[in-house]
Amino acid sequence: MPGFDTDWPADSAEFCPHPGAEDFFVVGTYKLEQSEKDQNDAENEESAPSPSEARKPQKRRGKCLLFRVDTDDRFDLLQETELPAILDMKWCHRESSATPVLGIADSEGHITLHELRTEEGRLLQLQSISCASTEVLCLSLDWSSRRTPSSGLGNLIISLSDGSLSLLQPDNTGLAVTDSWHAHDYEPWIAAWDYWNTNVVYSGGDDLKMKGWDIRQDGSAPLFTNKRFDAGVTTIQSHPHLEHVLAVGSYDNTVRIFDTRKPLVPLTQADVGGGAWRVKWHPSPTRKNDLLVACMHDGFKVVRFDFGSNAENSDATLSTSDHPWEVIKRFDEHTSLAYGVDWSFGEKSDNDTLVASCSFYDHTLHLWRA
Repeated sequence: MPGFDTDWPADSAEFCPHPGAEDFFVVGTYKLEQSEKDQNDAENEESAPSPSEARKPQKRRGKCLLFRVDTDDRFDLLQETELPAILDMKWCHRESSATPVLGIADSEGHITLHELRTEEGRLLQLQSISCASTEVLCLSLDWSSRRTPSSGLGNLIISLSDGSLSLLQPDNTGLAVTDSWHAHDYEPWIAAWDYWNTNVVYSGGDDLKMKGWDIRQDGSAPLFTNKRFDAGVTTIQSHPHLEHVLAVGSYDNTVRIFDTRKPLVPLTQADVGGGAWRVKWHPSPTRKNDLLVACMHDGFKVVRFDFGSNAENSDATLSTSDHPWEVIKRFDEHTSLAYGVDWSFGEKSDNDTLVASCSFYDHTLHLWRA
């Protein structure tokens, strides 16, 4: 199927995990209004849309595109919601009795919450939360409720381009900022929860460091600091089916798998051929070994790690063979930076799961199977 033109550069794709709404997905876009020379220079950059350029007064615009998939893997654009440029989006995992809610991180220091009206096929903005001044970009967000859905909202952790992290927690109006702290000396591209212990969050940034934090300690000191990276840390995801397993991607073309009890030395590391901008574990426990990776300059890949067929929830042990990982699928139809990617949560067959991926300068969306 030919790619869909998202019009503006695309950098985020997220399938809705909500029961009964798994056929909806969103794509976020990021348009930097600049001169033609600056645009050509930006297309030659090796990194993401860089907040280091946020120090210049530039206008960034974005749209959240809402799609719905039909039975033939075709899809329809249902709605476009214009916002400041979108850096990241995540759906809150909630009980089926609740309505689906999407959180969006934007380029003007805000998190916006949007409710999905499934009958109407529309998103309705519920709340806008200011996490910083409008010159600061919200770079990433993650909900704490991946393994513990409830009827309410989970906590949110946010990373911001000024080097800080912000914690948002539910109140009687929605979410409110309850804590913020300085975490990294340069842009922290990612902040993510430990889904098995939601007192703990992880962060990574352009200072070549990954850190762990206990949110009960007010950001006074990290639980650990891993300085053993050769380039900026870009993406982190806790494994939803295997306790203590953490996938960490970097600009150095490498995905590292850590045991969270020993976060300074990886269990293994996989060369994925390009900077790993996003990593996503497969949503089904029967495919707990499979990690979807957006590899920036080298397309999208599925990397299979050998945790063993008998791995239980508490087991973070990888195979001791010489090849504890392999690339089992790659998708190279995009012609620009591979940024946004996600698995569908609504598949009946775990062996052939629908994937949405989007790329930046060619502003293209594809659906494919892996």
